[in-house]
Amino acid sequence: MKSPLISYITLFFGVFALSTSAIFVKLADAPATITAFYRMFFAAVMLLPFLLVNKKNRQELRLLSKKQWGFGLLSGVFLAAHYVLWFQSLNYTSVASSTVIVTLQPLFSIIGGYFLFKERFSKGAVMGCLVAIAGSIVIGWQDFQISGQALFGDILAFVAAGVITAYFFVGQHVRKMLSLVPYSIIGYASSALFLSILSFSQQVSFVNYSSQTWWSFIGLAFIATILGQTIFNWLLKWLSTSVISMGILGETIGTCILAYFILDEVISLQQGIGILLILIGLALFLLKQRKSE
Repeated sequence: MKSPLISYITLFFGVFALSTSAIFVKLADAPATITAFYRMFFAAVMLLPFLLVNKKNRQELRLLSKKQWGFGLLSGVFLAAHYVLWFQSLNYTSVASSTVIVTLQPLFSIIGGYFLFKERFSKGAVMGCLVAIAGSIVIGWQDFQISGQALFGDILAFVAAGVITAYFFVGQHVRKMLSLVPYSIIGYASSALFLSILSFSQQVSFVNYSSQTWWSFIGLAFIATILGQTIFNWLLKWLSTSVISMGILGETIGTCILAYFILDEVISLQQGIGILLILIGLALFLLKQRKSE
């Protein structure tokens, strides 16, 4: 993609779609593994027609090497682990704080990008990253003072942030040689497979859920995954994991606003200050990093 402006606009559209994730998870009255399973399963089914009608996509899938299949399956493992950890964290802590902590991906992506992909960051970009992360900490800090249960939820979300960063690093490598639809379907389908095995082992129901829960599964698949996660998969061909991870910090803002209107969660002054810091840090990072490149 030649225009960085279009890349960033597309990135933030994906971030806005992804902001609905925590809301749908809260509305879905189902175990974390089942919610994650249907998110991945329905997303893979929605993408399947684009694979079947496109000869190039089908040919790519047939010609995949064992190494490429391995990377695709590995991305599915990371994705499955991420969603189980994050969805489980929402049972212990607030939507706002869980989303804040799970979007601390830049902590992992900048370190990983430096060592794995030899990325270099300007001082201004690093400062922007630190300001944005500080904003996230300001929003989530209150949970550390509430109870051990909230703290446990925060820890689950933090681990989930590291796991999803690993998923993006795999994608940054694989997307250079594999088209969007085959890569996404392999990741989503294998993730659904792993999640179904985990759900079977926990002996949870796959069918006995309310209509609200089923609509939440569909919303997670179409809005949060197809219009959110899949857009990030597409952008990995042009943008680094570090830039995408920084963009995802904006998910916190969208989720806080949606939680206010849909779940009646209050946006406190502390959270408002954190949101402002995230916006400042995000703008500083993108501007300085683009200038240095």
